[in-house]
Amino acid sequence: MAEKKFEKAIERVEEIVQGLESGDLPLEDALKAFEEGMKLLKFCSHKLEEAEKKVTLLVTESGGNHTQVPFKLEGEKDDG
Repeated sequence: MAEKKFEKAIERVEEIVQGLESGDLPLEDALKAFEEGMKLLKFCSHKLEEAEKKVTLLVTESGGNHTQVPFKLEGEKDDG
């Protein structure tokens, strides 16, 4: 799969969903569109996971040590 931009992939997924929801596609075309959509969603999910890993805060502790702290949205609950 060629290097795709996240935004273009999401746009294409939206087009596919609209096409599938219209009910106008023959079964074979609908299956191909669904398969393409699933591949694009996997790509987007991977890009989001990469971004999540990059969005960490570096916190300096009193001893000068650095700790990575995951970015949390306001109101988000801790898992622990």
